[in-house]
Amino acid sequence: MRFKYLLTLLLAFSMVAAACGGDSSDSSDADSTDAGESDDSGDSAPAVSSGPAVDIDAILAVDLANCAEAPTGDPIKVGMAMDFSEVVGFVDIPGSKLVPYFADRINCAGGVNGSPVEVRVEDVGGDATTAGVAAETLLDWGAHFLIGPPFADFALPILQATNGEVPLFVAASTEPTLADIENNSFLVTFDDAGQSIAAAEYALEQGITRAFVFTQPGPYTGVNPDEFKAAFEAGGGEIVSEQTYVWGGDTDFSAQVSELSGILEGNEAFFSAALGFQVTALRGQLEGAGFDGITYMGTDALDATGIQFEDNADGVIHTPHIFIEAGDRNDQLLSGYADANGGEQLESRGFMGLYVDSMLLGIQGVNDCGCTDPAQIGAAVAAIEGFDGFSGSITYAGTNGIPPKAVPIVQVTGGADVLLETR
Repeated sequence: MRFKYLLTLLLAFSMVAAACGGDSSDSSDADSTDAGESDDSGDSAPAVSSGPAVDIDAILAVDLANCAEAPTGDPIKVGMAMDFSEVVGFVDIPGSKLVPYFADRINCAGGVNGSPVEVRVEDVGGDATTAGVAAETLLDWGAHFLIGPPFADFALPILQATNGEVPLFVAASTEPTLADIENNSFLVTFDDAGQSIAAAEYALEQGITRAFVFTQPGPYTGVNPDEFKAAFEAGGGEIVSEQTYVWGGDTDFSAQVSELSGILEGNEAFFSAALGFQVTALRGQLEGAGFDGITYMGTDALDATGIQFEDNADGVIHTPHIFIEAGDRNDQLLSGYADANGGEQLESRGFMGLYVDSMLLGIQGVNDCGCTDPAQIGAAVAAIEGFDGFSGSITYAGTNGIPPKAVPIVQVTGGADVLLETR
């Protein structure tokens, strides 16, 4: 499947470039006024919440063929610095399509307090330098806030460009170091610790007392198994083995299986941040060695790489960002996009609500502060509590920029995710 090709390129988190660029439709005029030219002083004015800025359910029900009168106020400008390369394009490309679509729905309903929402997309170009250039382009355009790519390699140069003065929502990232509320940088989902601890606690509650992990030292590939290991041991479990591997590359695990054959009893949980095709490859090799009772668990990487569609995936447990049920908000969002775009089905469905939530959180900040100064918008975002979005309830007040979100625990059954519980 295509995900295999895309994500095997992530060996050791090396970044490869694949040029591809784009703006959203009419909103890319760079001569619009800068948001910093408003009458707001930029000082730390207190945020005053005035309720939800956008009624999500009402926007989902909008008839795009029968819109209200077009809003005429000053636009709310949403800048998207996206990575269209083969490294991150599997989430950033569909995310950069969905956000302008939802902005169109908002505008069709009359905008936000009479203001239209404009979205401009810039490709970071698979390079740290061009990531900074993309951010500067969006800031020069007058973006009130930015939505950025998930990996630190490109998100950090964007943060250098914003200099802590313009809010950045790192939509699809679980990297905790990218969250810094004092620097106006926000995750939109749970972090690595959140998903890995939830998986460890769930395993313990199922009576599993032994586990083994696969790790590659570093962010994500090392942090997730480390968090699982610490939580599992703290809960009374035993980590019987810790194996190294090449994330996104290895599919021959014969050396690891040989070592594990002298350690495993066959009733353990396996956990890693490995990709879908790697987990099913390891499973097949362990089952070939006679270990049929292992519980396979993993992170959001499994959802990103289509674990549901892999052979021998039944029973695999993972932690997607969003569990989508037929007819719910996320299903309406994605089916509405498909209806409006010739049946196009967006990839990485479980990530898509995070991108729209990023825009809605920024709009909520604009609404709550009643301002257009990005620094004041950031202060208002930092005070948000209980925002009810596509990806669940989001609170930033009293946090470091990582919302304390619930983690869905799902199991692949018959090629589909089945919700086991939400922690």
